[in-house]
Amino acid sequence: MCLAIPALLVELRPNDQAVVNLGGIRKEISVALVAGVQVGDYVIVHVGHAIGVIDPEEAALTLALFAEMAQIEASTHTLGGGASAGPPRAGPAPSGNSEPHEVASVEAKVTA
Repeated sequence: MCLAIPALLVELRPNDQAVVNLGGIRKEISVALVAGVQVGDYVIVHVGHAIGVIDPEEAALTLALFAEMAQIEASTHTLGGGASAGPPRAGPAPSGNSEPHEVASVEAKVTA
């Protein structure tokens, strides 16, 4: 799954670098993939790169939705409203009574 987040571009730097602000967090990103961005633009950020420019109203709606989801998540944990999907946890090691499994190899044919 990929996640791209709208962030406000607050500073342009040399070598296609810029600083964005997202909820008070400032992060340096690359703007090499988006031509003509300016301070004050909202950009979509994915893994440290601006991948597009977004309309300010659309950015506000998206950020409000993220805030609402965070609030719901926080209230679920505060109220003890149930388990949350988190990172997988390792279970106990097998007891040694497991069934044997065959191991096979796959051959690839290369034709010229």
